Amino acid sequence: MAKKLDLTKSVYELTQEYPELIDIMAELGFTEITKKPVLHSVGKIMTIPKGAKMKNIPMMDVVTTFMSKGFELVGEMPDMTAPSGAADEKPQTAADPKDRTGQLKAYLRRLGDGEDLEAVRTDFVREFGEVEASEIMKAEQELLKEGTPLSEVQRLCDVHSALFHGATKEERIANAEKEVEASLLRKKAAAELKKRDSYPKKDYTDKNARAAAMEEITGHPLYTLTKENNVLTNLLARFRESRDEALIPEIRGLSTHYAKKGDLLYPVLKVRYGVSGPSDVMWTVDDEIRDELGALAKEFDHNDAWNARLDAVLKRAEEMIYKEQNILFPICAVNFSEEEWYGIYHDSKDYDVCFGVSQETWDAAENAQTLKTIGADDEIVLPGGHMTLEQLTALLNTIPMEITFIDADSINRFFNEGPKVFKRPGMALGREVFSCHPPKIEPMVRQIIDDFRNKRRDEVLVWMEKGGRTMLVKYMAVRDKAGNYLGTVELVQDMEFAKEHFLGGKA
Repeated sequence: MAKKLDLTKSVYELTQEYPELIDIMAELGFTEITKKPVLHSVGKIMTIPKGAKMKNIPMMDVVTTFMSKGFELVGEMPDMTAPSGAADEKPQTAADPKDRTGQLKAYLRRLGDGEDLEAVRTDFVREFGEVEASEIMKAEQELLKEGTPLSEVQRLCDVHSALFHGATKEERIANAEKEVEASLLRKKAAAELKKRDSYPKKDYTDKNARAAAMEEITGHPLYTLTKENNVLTNLLARFRESRDEALIPEIRGLSTHYAKKGDLLYPVLKVRYGVSGPSDVMWTVDDEIRDELGALAKEFDHNDAWNARLDAVLKRAEEMIYKEQNILFPICAVNFSEEEWYGIYHDSKDYDVCFGVSQETWDAAENAQTLKTIGADDEIVLPGGHMTLEQLTALLNTIPMEITFIDADSINRFFNEGPKVFKRPGMALGREVFSCHPPKIEPMVRQIIDDFRNKRRDEVLVWMEKGGRTMLVKYMAVRDKAGNYLGTVELVQDMEFAKEHFLGGKA
């Protein structure tokens, strides 16, 4: 027989009916319930929803926990999209956002100073119990603004994750098992949300549930990225159990997953919403993981030191999955507009299939796409002749180069179409070129453009290997007849044809 939990009854009445509620609620953060004088006084006039509001405990967490314990909720359901704390009531925990951010920064500084992780974690659990992803990011961003070197925040990135969800192998396994149960409950909650609200609104307060709802929409970018993370999680688990090095090339497929984050998520957060933490910190960690896996793959002596490095980088990859699902994706979910998600969906089509997860069709995005046909038949008159828009577009797409034009204000203005060595998502048009580059590359791009703008140079050539092929990247200053700087053009050309011509096919 199902255990029915009437949310309109008092806490005292419910605990008399179901004594096990005392321990369950204490774990959720209703710590005073273990004190009999409180339970027999305040408990007789307090309901669970009202208590959650006062304690600033999300009702989504309360509901999913009770469901996981076999309770069926009856009575009037609270609005789980409303903020937990009332405007006229001060939560009894350290709920002032400013104070919470300050406390979090203090924890991060203690870790940065080398204090023992378990000592910091003990204080954190006692004083906080839980923390939102956005608060972690805000604390990190404030550390950066206060002058903490980026390299220090990057170094702390993995430690932060360990602080907020458990560092030992046993804890991670336990959390993973709990997450399986929680994910099923989130799916149920997400289904209910979608019944009420076909697309979550931007002011929705439960970030994790909002992201979970998006992850259930077939073809949505978060749906695809989460499926990729699930495959990677399985690959990492298989490697831990078998130590089969044949799995490493498959694991290195995370490069495509990371590329999509770097091109499609980080820049939008940083440029449009001022959330620079993921771009400044996580993007760099992505590059370090990818580069370390590449370096290990080139080494032949798989000795103890090599295995230690491999274990360390795979642990970082595992931690990154956690950060994406619990920090990055929820922050994107609460900020990005529907139109931005549509753009990310369409840009994702240009990327290789990752971990065998093909991009499925997102009907809403496909139906929302409109073709730009303005002036398609009109002729464009140039000093050297005239062409229709269709002819000019086809001409630029036929030139065997990737062409990018950046205007005098360093804004991306044009990409030609077709297969690309370097992905150029349409979402990047109209925003600063610097946001399209990882932190370690950005200073070089800024220097090149500054040299062009101040006439110190007119072009820069960069030779590189990409996908086993020799590529020439050429940056050129674009100037008018008077020599005034109008922008920069980037040309990317595959030079294998020249190698074959001059070396007879020999590298």
